[in-house]
Amino acid sequence: MTEASGNTRTKVAVLYICTGRYNRFWPDFYESAKAHLLKQEAEVTYFVFTDDEALSHEDDVRLTYRTCKGFPADTLQRFEMFMGIREQLQTFDYICFMNSNAVFRADVGREILPEGEGLKAARWIGQKPCDRAMFYPYERNRKSRAYVKPFDGPYAYYMGGFYCGKAAAFLSMTEELDMAIREDALQGITARHNDESHLNRYLHTHPHEELPRGYCCAEERLSQDFETRIVFRNKVTVDAYFDKGRSHSFMGRFKHGAKTLWLAAKWYF
Repeated sequence: MTEASGNTRTKVAVLYICTGRYNRFWPDFYESAKAHLLKQEAEVTYFVFTDDEALSHEDDVRLTYRTCKGFPADTLQRFEMFMGIREQLQTFDYICFMNSNAVFRADVGREILPEGEGLKAARWIGQKPCDRAMFYPYERNRKSRAYVKPFDGPYAYYMGGFYCGKAAAFLSMTEELDMAIREDALQGITARHNDESHLNRYLHTHPHEELPRGYCCAEERLSQDFETRIVFRNKVTVDAYFDKGRSHSFMGRFKHGAKTLWLAAKWYF
């Protein structure tokens, strides 16, 4: 790998998954990334896992064919996908993963890359310092490799849609989480929030840096309190398919709230 020095530019790999209906997000993501991501600061290569072999013919895009397996397999097995191109990724200085619905709204530079040798992740949207950890959506199943224990703070819950790292640190995490998810599967266990649950378990026990708030903001939570540079589009407004059967009725919201309270209390018993 080659860090930027003299005429040698930093090499950054961006990992991106879009299969099935998620393919529609690619054009907006790529166009905005080319306009705003690490301009004149790094050589960026996009590794795209897709079932559309004609998705892109750009020189800086490398397609890996991946059959659409539906939810949650397409998200839960992402670390397996990354391991499949590990030899290619080892030649880069940094590796970043971004959700398919990400769009760049302003220039984004080296500030998204960790200053040290580890990882950098974004806190869960809406999380405040005064929030109680018991309400963070950690995995509560003690038999899961994603389980996070109570009374073991400090706590912070991170989004699974955007994280970066030095290549060695990113690939070390990828290998461990791929194994953890496989072990859960052998026990018939699927973590509550799939890959995000496993990511949070890993970050809870490994040092890392934090991305600025405006670099990872859900479209439905935009605020005037900070400058938004990267937005995650509300997928449901694009296609109701992405709502994944959620109920928005009064009873549906009541059941969701009751489940949240139950899981919060269950964490301590």
